[in-house]
Amino acid sequence: MSNKILRGTVLLTGAAFLSKFLGMIYVIPFNELVGDQGGELYYYAYNPYTILISISTIGIPLAVSKIVSKYNSLGHYDIGLKVFRASLMLMVITGFLAFVTLYFSSGWLASKFIYNEDEYGNSVEDVKQVIQMVSFALLIIPGMSVVRGFFQGNQVMEPTAISQVIEQIARIAVVLISAFIVIKIYNGSIVLAVSFSTFAAFIGALASCLVLLYFWRKNKQKLRENVNVSKSPLHITTKEIVYELFSYAGPFVLVGIAIPLYQTVDSFTFNRAMTVGGYEEIIQVSLATINLYGHKLISIPVTIATGLSLTIVPALTESFTKNKRPKLFKEMNQALQIVLFFVIPAVIGLIALSHEAYGSLFGMEDIELTGSLLAWYAPVALLFALFTVTAAILQGINEQRFALVSLFAGFLIKVLFNSVLIHAFAGKGSIFATGLAVGVAVLLNLWKIKRAILFSFTQTLKRLLFMVIFSLIMWLVIWLTKLGLGFFLPFHEDRVAAIVMLIIGVAIGALVYLFLAYKSTLMEYVLGETNILDRFRRKKRANR
Repeated sequence: MSNKILRGTVLLTGAAFLSKFLGMIYVIPFNELVGDQGGELYYYAYNPYTILISISTIGIPLAVSKIVSKYNSLGHYDIGLKVFRASLMLMVITGFLAFVTLYFSSGWLASKFIYNEDEYGNSVEDVKQVIQMVSFALLIIPGMSVVRGFFQGNQVMEPTAISQVIEQIARIAVVLISAFIVIKIYNGSIVLAVSFSTFAAFIGALASCLVLLYFWRKNKQKLRENVNVSKSPLHITTKEIVYELFSYAGPFVLVGIAIPLYQTVDSFTFNRAMTVGGYEEIIQVSLATINLYGHKLISIPVTIATGLSLTIVPALTESFTKNKRPKLFKEMNQALQIVLFFVIPAVIGLIALSHEAYGSLFGMEDIELTGSLLAWYAPVALLFALFTVTAAILQGINEQRFALVSLFAGFLIKVLFNSVLIHAFAGKGSIFATGLAVGVAVLLNLWKIKRAILFSFTQTLKRLLFMVIFSLIMWLVIWLTKLGLGFFLPFHEDRVAAIVMLIIGVAIGALVYLFLAYKSTLMEYVLGETNILDRFRRKKRANR
């Protein structure tokens, strides 16, 4: 993998990780302020909003990234700028339509989400109000995402990374400050606090726009110079550009809505299925654990795949367009291996420390239930990560339409098995249904990649074996550490002790895995000759 792709991956992954980490940490004080009732209400608002965000952008940002990269590689920078202008106008329109749709359908959605408004603490009117408040962000985010896609197509990753972090910081600040003021100062209702907290998405989007405006002005001169040195202009109409945008973006929107789509199935079926199964007492805590609090924890490993997918689409497109098959295969292999290298140990570590992780962040109440749900949910993170990256590879090799097939197959499995498995296994049944659904989608994507370009997974499978072995050794070390510390550290009951155990477990696990990966040269083969490793080796040789 080229240093440019690796740097871009590190930058976007780092920004995504920081955003996810902040998104996980802020939930701790937010949960203290609004409790499970507010958490459930927050989830009901954000799930349809997330889907509308993806639908309103129609996958345009990644499509813009792909098309701009394609024409830049051919020397037609002017076409890339024309694509940007057309897609920006399109996103302004679709963003407005998405806002209108969500705002005025909020009552209908609320009536479908709430099964028994008295028993679970939230009424239809409560859910309607928070959905309406979050809908305003749809006016800004679609257009903003196009600007990010244009920068990524030019392989300038800093605007996306920095604006993403600033957006998250601004949003979280408004969430916590508004909730604190409403609950603690004015002794207001949880519904009002969550309403202001969901409106924070609009404020965060405004902050991100300011950052992107700064980078646009900073890079405007360079972009203008590229346009001036373009090859002889191609006669491509706006209609042709829009058609190409939709041909790329239509299938790829499904990647963005994959996770919220599965969660939507839970929104419509979870309460009813749990009630029929006789699990009424644990409905609220199970739903909040799986689709809000626990999901924030498992989404951290997935950020690696997200950052990588944003980076590799323009790079793979360039290699595929220029028919550089050896380079294309190398980039695909390393893309898959980077995800596996980081996500597998993260998942195994989260399984080993599930009770400590959930208890540290969200409290020890019902920890046997919540910790168990998190442990079962953790492996699904690997499947989500693989789906994200394989879908990005399909986009890069111009097979993005197959994402329609794989995601539809997965969604159908989730719909068919969700209620049945919940009846049998309570909240874990929802996790099993999601894992089965995403697993099928991943296998279909891998099959299509192999068939489309005769790609071999042999190298990746060989290195996967080492990753699994090293991760299991790491798990064993963490288990022995917990066994030893358990004699004098009550991390099963005390939150402070759980935090201490979590820190120790993460540190020891990471050191063991990275040490094994480094000594076996697995790290070098997967990540390449990075500057950090080079400096470390030179220093080691100098000390001999």
